[in-house]
Amino acid sequence: MTRAKLLQPDLVLGKTIVELSLAILDRHGVKGLVLDVDETLVPFRGDQVSEELREWIDPIKAKLPIWLVSNNMSESRIGGVAQTLDLPFLYGAAKPSRRKLRQAITEMQLPVEAVAMVGDRLFTDVLAGNRLGMFTILVEPMVLPGKPLYPWSIRNIEVWLSQKLGVTLQGALE
Repeated sequence: MTRAKLLQPDLVLGKTIVELSLAILDRHGVKGLVLDVDETLVPFRGDQVSEELREWIDPIKAKLPIWLVSNNMSESRIGGVAQTLDLPFLYGAAKPSRRKLRQAITEMQLPVEAVAMVGDRLFTDVLAGNRLGMFTILVEPMVLPGKPLYPWSIRNIEVWLSQKLGVTLQGALE
């Protein structure tokens, strides 16, 4: 598999995760979700789950199993988000390592290709999911209101580098 293929998401939402609908997931045959936490569900410097996220996740988790899998080493931070959303979680995943993604998928008892890895980062979330054969979804990061991403952020560097390698990230590819 080429570098560009490993970094190419199956779906570029072009919006935050709260715009990812059950209809989109059904269209792509997704039966389970593994969600990144920092900047996918909550801003990196924020620790509160928004009401908008709660309203989004409730109907999704009623239909699909969901696991939170984060690289963050803070069990209390990731566990707090998971507890608020009433979801199982794994922290310290070291993505693009596949080990904790496999663990979550095994718990779901679903084939790997029926589970989507959803995250805001190409070199961690998308790369880990693609290495495992998951359906990968790139979302825009959640940021604190009035605090846009810094132009020098790691995500921006990843996007620039992956586009140089031939990855297509233009607009929503639903």
